[in-house]
Order: sequence, then C-alpha cells, then structure tokens
Amino acid sequence: MHEIILETARGPIAGLRHGDPEGPRVLALHGWLDNAASFVPLMPHLSGFDVVALDLPGHGASAHRLPGYDYVFVDWIHDVLDALDALGWVSANLLGHSMGGAIACVVAAGAPERVERLAVIEALGPLSGVAAEAGMRLRQAVAARRALDPMRAPRVINDLETAVNARLAVSAMSRDAARLIVERNLRRVEGGFAWRSDPRLTLPTHVRSHEDFVLGWIAAIQAPTLVIAAEPAPAYFSPNTRDGRMARLQDGRLEVVAGGHHLHMEQPVVIGGLVHSFLEGVAEGP
Repeated sequence: MHEIILETARGPIAGLRHGDPEGPRVLALHGWLDNAASFVPLMPHLSGFDVVALDLPGHGASAHRLPGYDYVFVDWIHDVLDALDALGWVSANLLGHSMGGAIACVVAAGAPERVERLAVIEALGPLSGVAAEAGMRLRQAVAARRALDPMRAPRVINDLETAVNARLAVSAMSRDAARLIVERNLRRVEGGFAWRSDPRLTLPTHVRSHEDFVLGWIAAIQAPTLVIAAEPAPAYFSPNTRDGRMARLQDGRLEVVAGGHHLHMEQPVVIGGLVHSFLEGVAEGP
C-alpha cells in the first residue's frame, strides 16, 4: 500500500493504492467525514485488484474547495471522473461506502461508459428530500453558511485518543475503525492536533432532490450493481427505501449483513468476500 497524489483541475486528490497493478481497476469512495483509510481493512481481501481509495476533496490529505465555494453533491461526479482521468483509467469498477456509495451511483448513472461494475455499501443513491421541508432547509443552510468564519483558528486536540473519543461520540463503530479514520484525518499543530477535514463539509445542504429524481438516476445505472446493507438498517436507508430503489436497478443484487454502518471495516472478511466474488465477473471477462 502506498500514498498517491492525483493532480486535477480543482486541486490535488490524495489516496492509497494497493494490490496488483495489472489487475482489474477499482476506485473506492469513502463516506462523509471518513477518508481513504476506511478501506484499509478491506484491501487485503482485494489483493488481486488494482485498488485506489481516494480522499475525497475536503477529506484526509486532499485539497479543500476554493474559498467561497460549497460542497455541492453533483460536483462529486466530476471529482471522481477527474480522478479516473488522472489515473489514465478509461473505465473502472466503483466501490463506495455511504456518501461514497451515493456518489458512485450518480457517476454510474451520469457517465455509464466509465463504470464497469458498481459495489455500494450502506447506500444506493443520495439522500432525498420532500418539498414541504425545502424552504426551511434552504434557510438553515444559508444561515449556517453565512455564519461560518473561514478565519477562525482550528480547535486544538490534545492527543490522538481524544480525537478518537470525539469520533466515537458521533459514530457507532469499533475503536480500531475510528482510530484508522482519525489518524489520517489529523494534522499536527502547536499544542497537539487539528482536523484536516474542511469545516464546510459539516454545513447543511441547500437542496435535496426528491425521491422521484433519485429513482430516475438509479434506473439509469447500466452497470451490474451489488448493494450491501447493514441489519439493523439506519433510518435514512430503511428497508422500504432500499427495496424501492433496488427495484429500479437494471441489474442489481442485494446482500444484507448483520452489523453496523461501517461493515467493511468491522467485518472485512465477509464484506471483502462478497465484493471480491462480485468483481470477479470483471476479472474473468474478455
């Protein structure tokens, strides 16, 4: 495993690369406020593939958006396509967790010629919204954006374990999984550490698309798709929502695994086996 930096038009995108350089290509996209390290437990189980796990912009070691700009969901599509271009990959398999899975889905819908197979964990398309809440969401997002002080000094964290505890306070995962993510998401400052992630990532989104739009995007996915979902299911990815979206896939397969949201980190043997067998269809193809 080694660090890579991909130069793109909107700034450098960092990542981790592992596996067989001649193997089938896999681009891995992490969840919100995670980073490439979230795929480290899974990588030994995908050693026959050329796996590149990105730090999405604003996360880990990647560049932040320019001052004055926001993290708009559709922009992630072009970050992924820019990364594929920088790697020289005409097409690849996409592997995504949570937000990264949602991004992978819209990339597959918007640029189907770039995606061979799609494996998503705890996601199938982005979060949707309802019209009745659109006005309040917009007001809250505008107020939060205007209140953000870009010149504010970062909060100093005394030590790694304090940072791990902070992550565990908002995320249900094992301590080992949290430490992997946190270690990559810290930078040294005087007196301790500070988060490397962009504070703008924590702002509420201005707009969420209606579920009908999300269903339309999912229906446009041409790549064979594996969806791995945790049981019990989180509220935002309920069985009803999940099953309704699965029904729109042209070629979809669902696997439900008992566990938490970071299944791929806490059960890498199980999840790695499912992903590996699914992607082998590419490896054995012409």
